[in-house]
Amino acid sequence: MEASSDALAEESTSNTRSPRSRWVLTQGAFDTLLACLDDNRDDAGRKYVEIRKNLIRFFEWRGCPFPEDHADETINRVARRASEGEEIRNPAGYVLGVGRLVLLEVYKEREKEHRALSELSHTTAARSYDFEEVEPRAECLKHCLEGQTADNRELILQYYHGEAAAKIENRKKLSERFKTPINTLRMRALRLRERLQVCVGDCLKTL
Repeated sequence: MEASSDALAEESTSNTRSPRSRWVLTQGAFDTLLACLDDNRDDAGRKYVEIRKNLIRFFEWRGCPFPEDHADETINRVARRASEGEEIRNPAGYVLGVGRLVLLEVYKEREKEHRALSELSHTTAARSYDFEEVEPRAECLKHCLEGQTADNRELILQYYHGEAAAKIENRKKLSERFKTPINTLRMRALRLRERLQVCVGDCLKTL
């Protein structure tokens, strides 16, 4: 069966818990998951590999930065539900349902990072460095930006600064400033953003 709304709601709630209490996949839970896939261990292993490949493609096609990590997170959640006694009659459909939930969470996290970058770029442009009342995510982003080179800080802040036409103009200026084609600049900004996402995530775990 598809993942139930109650199960998905609980997974969403569990995602807000402190990373220190995050559930870790055990061998027993993994064995339970395989048993849900097929009574035959070898066939279950093949189905597991196929499901994971499909999940990776699912996240890749939707532009997620770390598709393999998201696929593993999805599988871990399904394994947890199975180990807790959840009846999973249609594993492929159930996994996809949980994958869709993880995708929504990925989008929300990316939107938070984007807003934090935009807010920080505006703050930097105004030369205001009062972060005392800024949410922890923005504080961590500030910390992570300080670990970048001056050029990388300028690039990432200016790349996401402004709206509509102003943003396009900023990117043209950056392209001229760094003597880099727009497409190359976009990829460089994307890689920087992904590194910052990882850094911010690690920083938040320490708070």
